[in-house]
Amino acid sequence: MKRIYQRDLPHIQPPGSTIFITFRLAGSLPKSKIIEIKSDFERLAKIIKSNTLNKEQTVNEQFLLIQKFDKYLHASVSGHHFLKEPKIAKLICDTIHFHDGILYQLFAYCIMPNHVHLVLKPNPIDDENEILLEKIMHSLKSYTATEANKILQRKGQFWMHESFDHYIRSQESYERIIKYVMDNPVKANLVKKSSDWPWSFKWHNHP
Repeated sequence: MKRIYQRDLPHIQPPGSTIFITFRLAGSLPKSKIIEIKSDFERLAKIIKSNTLNKEQTVNEQFLLIQKFDKYLHASVSGHHFLKEPKIAKLICDTIHFHDGILYQLFAYCIMPNHVHLVLKPNPIDDENEILLEKIMHSLKSYTATEANKILQRKGQFWMHESFDHYIRSQESYERIIKYVMDNPVKANLVKKSSDWPWSFKWHNHP
């Protein structure tokens, strides 16, 4: 049975699924863009619920929305870009790796100046249950927010409470997402080759 919960956006966690997650810094997008993206997510959720799209069409629609969301984040000049600081980027990388094997199986990530892309598979608790995505994200965000604020000598909200995630439905979709994650710094004109970006990781085997 799929685990479903919702804050501003729907979150679906089918048992045994690999999940692509994007989470971002507080204030990294203006309110107008947030409203637009939220509306797009709601529209897509209704279309998916209506079963008017086949599997391939659903994946393509989700991928287009991911690209749109990312484009806004790459171009955003509002808010902070704390993650471009090497100490902060390393903190995020180290924390993601720390929980690998404990809370989840890690497949890829990329730390961008104002957001993070992450691909993982939650670990099982028993034969019928697995660690919830809410718990995973809380563990990552709460610790890194506290420690990053110490490094920056600041107080206040570090991450947006909401994150975007969707479960990966096929091998083809998995490979497409992994490539997208690793190529993100190139698309944002931060480096010429994805291998030049120091704040990313890819596991070389499929889940």
